[in-house]
Amino acid sequence: MATRLITLTTDFGSKDPYVGIMKGVILGINPDAHIIDLSHGIPPQDVMAGALVLGASISYFPAGTIHVAVVDPGVGGNRRALLIESERSYFIGPDNGIFSLVLGDMPIRQVIELSNPAYHLRPTSATFHGRDIFAPIAAYLSLGIAAEDLGTPAQDLAQIPWPAALKRDRSVEGEVIYIDGFGNLITNIRERDLPAAPSKLMVSLGSVVIRGLVPSYAWGREGAYVALINSSALLEIALSKGSAQAASGAQIGDRVAVQEHPSL
Repeated sequence: MATRLITLTTDFGSKDPYVGIMKGVILGINPDAHIIDLSHGIPPQDVMAGALVLGASISYFPAGTIHVAVVDPGVGGNRRALLIESERSYFIGPDNGIFSLVLGDMPIRQVIELSNPAYHLRPTSATFHGRDIFAPIAAYLSLGIAAEDLGTPAQDLAQIPWPAALKRDRSVEGEVIYIDGFGNLITNIRERDLPAAPSKLMVSLGSVVIRGLVPSYAWGREGAYVALINSSALLEIALSKGSAQAASGAQIGDRVAVQEHPSL
C-alpha cells in the first residue's frame, strides 16, 4: 500500500520543539512518511482560526491524505481524541470543533475515538497528546492499520457554528474572524451575502471606509485600504503594501458593515 500524505496544523509556532518532536514520532513509526507543514502559526488556542485554515486548504490535497490538527486548549480534560474518516480524507485531533468547518456537508464514513492505548506512546502525557496520541495514530494509519483497530466508534462531533452575517435589504453586517500573516482582515461575509455589485458597495470597519470592491490587491494605491473577495470567497480588508491590522488596530470580532451605495 502507498504511504499516505500527512499534514500538520498546530498553534505550536516555531520557537519550541513540539512540531519537530511530532515529526520525529511519525518518522520513528513510519520512516517513509511524507509530512507537510500546513500551518504552525495558528494563534494560541484559537480553534476557530485552525478550523478556517483547514477549511481553506484540504480540498487541494489528494484523496487519502491524513490531516492532523492540534489546537487543543482542552488537552487533558474531557474532550475526546478522534479519528474522522470522510469520503476523501482522514482527520486526527481533538473533538473541539476544529474539523467542523472543513467537514461541513461532507459525508463521513466513520468516527473513531482513539481509545486503544496499543497505538499511543507510553507513558502518555496529559499535556502533549500531539506527541503521544495524534502523531503515532497518523503514522500507524499511514502504514495501513485499519481505523477500526485504533479505538471505538463515536458520534456527536463538537461543532463550531459559523458566525452568521446579518443580512438586510441593502446591507450586510459581519465581523473579522481571522487575521493572516500579512495583517489582512478576513471576515465572515461570504461573496454570496453581498447586497449589490462589487463596484456599488461601501465597506466600513470603525473609522475605515472603503468605497467599492477591487478584484485583487494590485488595484490598491500604496498605503490605501482595499476590500476584495479573497480566494476562499470571503470579504477581506487589506492595506496596499502594508498591514490593515496594524494600521487600523482591528481585532478578531470587530464589526464590518457592507451596504449598497447609490452614488457609486
